[in-house]
Amino acid sequence: MVSPQHRQITLYLQFRQRSFKGPDVARFVAQLLQNLRGPSVLLWDGARIHQHHQVTALLHNHPRLVIQPFPGYAPELNPAEYVWAQADSALANSAPAQLSELKALLSNTKRRMRRSPALLWACLYASDLPWKR
Repeated sequence: MVSPQHRQITLYLQFRQRSFKGPDVARFVAQLLQNLRGPSVLLWDGARIHQHHQVTALLHNHPRLVIQPFPGYAPELNPAEYVWAQADSALANSAPAQLSELKALLSNTKRRMRRSPALLWACLYASDLPWKR
């Protein structure tokens, strides 16, 4: 998430043991709204999960959320791909035997990224989004 004046950047990320479903997306966006002030732009790819009735109701009830259409599969435009690349590099030489070990590795990566605005900006600038700072 980038502040409106582009002065701050932070990472909101949630790990799940199972696939996200529509109600999970609605809860996550509701949690984001609790942390964000003013208008916010969502890059929304129109996936089926985003069309769930709980999600559409949430978006309808929060007009400060501006939906910006995003291509369904455009990894070159998606800064999240570079966030996942950071997680991949942290996991590359590991072989967690337990789910708790995998969670710990992912949590460490998330913590490291949240503490490094420079790394988050790098993920944003690495994408092909037409972004100006």
